[in-house]
Amino acid sequence: MPTQPSIQSVSFEQHATGLGIGIPRPRISWKFTSNKDTIPDWKQTAYDIEIRRGSHIAELHNVKTAHSVLVPWPSQPLQSRESAQVRVRSYGGPNDEPTEWSSWSTVEIGLLVSQDWSARAITSSIKQSEGPLRPIRFRKTFKVSPFHLDSARLYITSLGVFQAYINGHAVGDHCMAPGWTSYNHRLNYEVFDVSPLLKANDDNVIAVEVAEGWYATRLGFLGGQRFIYGDEMALIAQLEIKFQDQDDLTIISDASWKSHFSSLITSEIYDGEVFDAREEQEGWNEQTFSHEGSWDAARETAFPSADLVAPNAPPVRVTEIVKPIEIIKTPSGKTIVDFGQNLVGRVRIPSLTAPAGEIVTLIHAEVLENRELGTRPLRVAKCTDTIISAGNEIRDWAPHFTFHGFRYVQIDGWNAITLSSLVAEVMHTDLTRTGWFNCSHEMVNKLHQNATWSMRGNFLSIPTDCPQRDERLGWTGDIQVFGPSASFLYDTAGMLGDWLKDLSAEQLAHDHGIPFFVTPNVIPEALWPTLPQAVWDDVTVLLPWALYQSYGDADILRRQYPSMKAWVDTGILRGPDNLWDDNLWQLGDWLDPTAPPDHPGNSRTDGTLVADAYLVHVTRTLSSIARIVDQSADATRYEADYEVLKARFQKKYVSPSGLMVGDTQTGLALAIHFDLVDDPAQITSMGARLARLVRKSSFQVSTGFAGTPIITHALTKAGYPQLAYRMLQEKTCPSWMYPITMGATTIWERWDSMRPDGSVNPGEMTSFNHYALGSIINWLHRTVAGVSPLEPGWQSVLVKPIPGGTVTSAEVAYDTAYGRLECRWTLGDNHKFKLDVVVPPNSKARIILPGEGDDEKQDGRWIGSGSYTFETNFNSQVGWPPKPLIPPMWDPVDSFV
Repeated sequence: MPTQPSIQSVSFEQHATGLGIGIPRPRISWKFTSNKDTIPDWKQTAYDIEIRRGSHIAELHNVKTAHSVLVPWPSQPLQSRESAQVRVRSYGGPNDEPTEWSSWSTVEIGLLVSQDWSARAITSSIKQSEGPLRPIRFRKTFKVSPFHLDSARLYITSLGVFQAYINGHAVGDHCMAPGWTSYNHRLNYEVFDVSPLLKANDDNVIAVEVAEGWYATRLGFLGGQRFIYGDEMALIAQLEIKFQDQDDLTIISDASWKSHFSSLITSEIYDGEVFDAREEQEGWNEQTFSHEGSWDAARETAFPSADLVAPNAPPVRVTEIVKPIEIIKTPSGKTIVDFGQNLVGRVRIPSLTAPAGEIVTLIHAEVLENRELGTRPLRVAKCTDTIISAGNEIRDWAPHFTFHGFRYVQIDGWNAITLSSLVAEVMHTDLTRTGWFNCSHEMVNKLHQNATWSMRGNFLSIPTDCPQRDERLGWTGDIQVFGPSASFLYDTAGMLGDWLKDLSAEQLAHDHGIPFFVTPNVIPEALWPTLPQAVWDDVTVLLPWALYQSYGDADILRRQYPSMKAWVDTGILRGPDNLWDDNLWQLGDWLDPTAPPDHPGNSRTDGTLVADAYLVHVTRTLSSIARIVDQSADATRYEADYEVLKARFQKKYVSPSGLMVGDTQTGLALAIHFDLVDDPAQITSMGARLARLVRKSSFQVSTGFAGTPIITHALTKAGYPQLAYRMLQEKTCPSWMYPITMGATTIWERWDSMRPDGSVNPGEMTSFNHYALGSIINWLHRTVAGVSPLEPGWQSVLVKPIPGGTVTSAEVAYDTAYGRLECRWTLGDNHKFKLDVVVPPNSKARIILPGEGDDEKQDGRWIGSGSYTFETNFNSQVGWPPKPLIPPMWDPVDSFV
């Protein structure tokens, strides 16, 4: 007999755990799980939410609606520190029967207002006059009587990064907490349940170590700047212990705490960490520590003026252990450990013994060059961790407050190294994985895997451009183009939503409406003036829109709307035609493959053309957003602007026959992908011209930052999917497959970051871990595997795989807000195409099989939730392999894989 689906999980807002939420009325979501016996085409018609709040009688709220994602909080607002237990059941199916209740989930509110904080900001009594600043340790002992404990919460943050301990035990598993925010506007605080760490009827100690992190360290390229936010580290800690049978106890950071310099001499983002074991005070974080008398009183300092906020993003954690695969002896006699994967994190050494005063150094880099460690791409970042031995065994060592981008580690001063001597710990913001892809082509799978690794390495507190050199900044253009791919691979709503708050805070603090190139902004005006730039600054509109498409959360649009309006209305520098001013230099199609190493902005496609194409697209997007957030007057205005700007774009750049000014792949792809042309004959002509240019380039990539994420989409939309597959499978440089032929395990910044002879690109800007050019995976998800949202949030799904090339099967899984969506297709003998689809409960899908049509609103058929199989005949080899357009005297070479 068919059964109801089960409710898998209940969550609150876009928060990872529900502990320490900064919203008094947190919205509630739940997902469904089903099996082969679940009622097909199951739709929710109503739900019950039961809420327990302290000793109050449980509340039961019944709501008749199909919504199960981010539904309103039905009870009175929660107060600071208040918790509630919530469970849910849904009604649906032929008889509107209820599901089983979900398990109970707990939501707990953090500190909502500044008055909730009684802690003081404390620092060392010794003022350090110059950087790098030596990390500081703090400790406070306190007595806890015999108790019946109700709860114990540690609310903590720092100007810098911290690690807290209670009675010698680490508090939490967070790394680089509280993360990097725009410290002048917003400062994250963390909330920990520390009840299990307290000791009854005994002395207890809370101890915290603070390093400069992003707050005071050197940041930026060309040497960077130190003390951008401040020149002193500080700690703010508030331990609140509640008892069932006695008065509560609160321990706050203040002048009664003790402080001492750490055994870490320095700890920096770019340069690494220096640990001097001779300076170590064993047991400094335990209650039995006997040398506290040599510690100084902490000094109270100014409390931050920034808002203390509870982050929605999960913390940075160690998420994987990677073992080395080889120990290499270089021609110069150096010892290098190869971990086999370019990753971001740190090295951990279980045991190290060396004579007193012996220095062991670990130098991190991504590549080898001339069989030696390739450190030139790091520029002036040292990326070096140093251990100074005290003569005793050092156990379980790892740097505390830094991270590196590396595959290779050169170790000096330690000769007895084996493959079991060390491991690499992978660090990144611990996002929940949501999307998976696999196909019959192993190199395509490797490309997808490389893009995933690059995302992991560059989603460390903020979305960065690269994780290894003296940069690691939140470049807006990178995340603008990669945002849709990122939000398929992982649940990015909390992290990117928080980052957008920083972007708008910094942008709106100035009258010009222009966001900075990086967020948080650390680039001085003298080095890089605040100039308006398309593609990069368009992140204000396009990233919130991408998040809305993925998660269906209109609150993101409402919150970011002032930022969007400021950019479009006042930030853009316009010419007489209201398009972009032609006299402004644009980054445009940055990193065009033909650009010289020292001039990466020298693109074949005019920067103003790129900017104007984006302006038309952004204006139309903003008109849609204005309608969604109930700004009808703005919506009407932007829609009218869009029509005018599109007509002017066509007049400026498009000939009557459909040719485009500049005649480049990027220009044509932008016009096709953004629907910038209305005339069907012109559109057909543009598609044919784009196809010709792709064949003329022998299927090598001929686009930069603006064109590369959309070139395969544009070819597919124009009716040339085989050309898109042929580009995907090209293996000569520049191409997506070329780095893989060179052993790449992440996405490179340049197509030729490493040249065929094994030398590193001579350009000053060369990284081996940049996710932007990995945006091709969005096409793998949407076209090769064939899944995309038909409406924001994935409740309605389009399943439309388009086979081609030498790919004979593909599969994808995506954990939507309603449950898991699955799609698998295979091509068998005699062109038999088979498609298996699993649609989660409370959602539906439109199925368009290969050859059935292109109209996503008319073709195909609708199905509800459940498991389905479809079969048809489809010859994926029609037009394969397409041939390059080359002079007849040349001998054509098939260089695809």
